[in-house]
Amino acid sequence: MARIAGVDLPRDKRVEIGLRYIYGIGPTRSREIIEATGINPDTRVKNLSEGEVAAIREAIDNYQVEGDLRRQEAMYIKRLMDIGTYRGRRHRMGLPVRGQRTQTNARTRRGNRRTVAGKKKPPSKK
Repeated sequence: MARIAGVDLPRDKRVEIGLRYIYGIGPTRSREIIEATGINPDTRVKNLSEGEVAAIREAIDNYQVEGDLRRQEAMYIKRLMDIGTYRGRRHRMGLPVRGQRTQTNARTRRGNRRTVAGKKKPPSKK
């Protein structure tokens, strides 16, 4: 099992796809890392040798990934909230930040507030 940057890569996936499980590595950066190390992108993670895993670790050290990247992004958001920008206020209130509408949709950001408008009462028996 390959453990890179504190993440266990899925064994049965191709290396190109498996690297994407690391926070901060997407399709483009995954291809860059594979080209830099000279590994065949179709190789499965379980078939990687220790030398290849070490080469991938070394190539990933050039990028900011996982905990450091998460911490940096949290600091950027905290800075926006501290200086009171519009985006910072939206983050603080838990509303969509990038101009999306909130009258409808926005359920993931606002939460599913279940309200039943005008619920009919069952007819009473006499």
